[in-house]
This record gives sequence, C-alpha cells and structure tokens, in this order.
Amino acid sequence: MALPKPPGVAMEVAPYGLSGTVYGTLLNHRSALAALGDAVSAPPHNAPPRAPVLYVKPRNTLAANGAPVAVPSGVVELEIGACLGLVIGRSATRVAEAQALSYLAGYLIVNDVSVPHAYYRPAIRHKASLSHVTSGRSTLASKGVKVALHHPILGVGVGGFRRAYAEVAHLKGKEPKAAASHTTPITVAAETGVPGLVLLLWLVATALVLAFRRLANDFDGAVRLVLGLALVAILVHCIFYNALFEDPTFWGLLALIAVGSRTVEAQPA
Repeated sequence: MALPKPPGVAMEVAPYGLSGTVYGTLLNHRSALAALGDAVSAPPHNAPPRAPVLYVKPRNTLAANGAPVAVPSGVVELEIGACLGLVIGRSATRVAEAQALSYLAGYLIVNDVSVPHAYYRPAIRHKASLSHVTSGRSTLASKGVKVALHHPILGVGVGGFRRAYAEVAHLKGKEPKAAASHTTPITVAAETGVPGLVLLLWLVATALVLAFRRLANDFDGAVRLVLGLALVAILVHCIFYNALFEDPTFWGLLALIAVGSRTVEAQPA
C-alpha cells in the first residue's frame, strides 16, 4: 500500500529524517504472552496485562543503519528484537482507526536493542539506559567519581584527569577525547582531591555570602542582586560543563561582587 508522504519527512536517505520519541509495544502477540507462563501473575504485577504493554525510547537512542550501539558498562548481554517500525508523519491525537494509516509516512525495519529483563513490563533503564537518556554524560560522571574515589587525598594532579579517566574506562591512548567528566566539581575532586574540592566549596560559599549579604532596597542592592543571580546561574551551569575556571565571566563576577561588598562595608551604619 502506497502511503502519501507528509511534508517535511525525508524517507529517501538513512536515517530517514526521524526525530522524536520511539514508542514500542510488548506482548502484542499471543505466543509472547503464553511463553511467560505463570510469571505474568507473580509480583510486582500480579496479573496478566489487559492490553499490549507500551515503552518509550528517547530520541537520542536512535541510531542509523550501521552506526555503533553504545552498551552500558556492566552489561554482558543484549536482547535483539526485529520489529516493524511505523513512521508517524504528522501530529495526531484521538485518531479514528479508519484514518490511522493516513498519518503514516512509511515503514521501516527496526532493530530494537534492549537489556534483557525479567518482567513483562520492563523498566525504562532496560529499554533506554540512563547513559542513553543523558547522551552518555551519566557514564562520564560516574567514571569521574571513581577516579576521585581512587585518589581522595591529593588527586591525580592538575590536568591529569584525562589520563586517569582513560585508565579507569580502559580507553586507548594517554588522553583520548572521550575522557571528560563535563562536571567541574567532579574534575576538581579527581585532580586535586578532597583539599581542592573543599577550597572550591569555600570559594563558592564565600562569593554567595558576599553577593547576597545585606541587600538594600536601592540601586547598589539591585546591582549586587543581579550579580549574585548571575553567579548562581554560572555555578549551576558548571555542574554540566568543565570550564568554570577558564570562564572569564566567572572571575569577572567574583571581582564585581568583591567590590560591591566593600562598598557596603564602607557605608555608614
């Protein structure tokens, strides 16, 4: 059956312009349900499903034909499922069964890769791991924490994170590009140990206290409030990137906050 191609959907070149979330169905065949036997009545579900079970895979789990499949650390086995994929070409809700096919852009053969699971209603981590959901950042952060825990006192030295990460992750090369935490606190803890992390926390706490201390309802108070909120935004951002100390905005805000606090101290009580 030839389906009309909705506008904006490219189906000629892999990966066919796909985007958005993938919705999958389980146990939509009687033989799959029968193969589970009495397990469907065991805890935590205690009863067979009344309809096909749905699961989701975020858009970042899509991989084009021939692309490598990222396997989470600790996983020794994968479950491969050949499926028929239906590409939904336009937004729809509450569509009548007779009109459903008119919303399809086409069909694809899909390889559904999952971590084997015991229950017939799998947790999302089995269908889309935390590493996939976070585009690999959770794995980078967890291995960075391991580096910090292995060197808690003095760390691995300033600039030594990539080498130490490569050893923990068993990556090739002394400083491979994949060795990065993308998290300033983790990198500081790994490179300088507990003393460096304590100094970072002291610097952050002192800057925030100076920024928000004795805010007056005047122009100076408003400026210091803006500077403090900007610093908070950068500090939150540094949890997700590793360039806080190279960011001139960070140091500029610290300097302005220090000057502002001196101005407050100089004002008569």
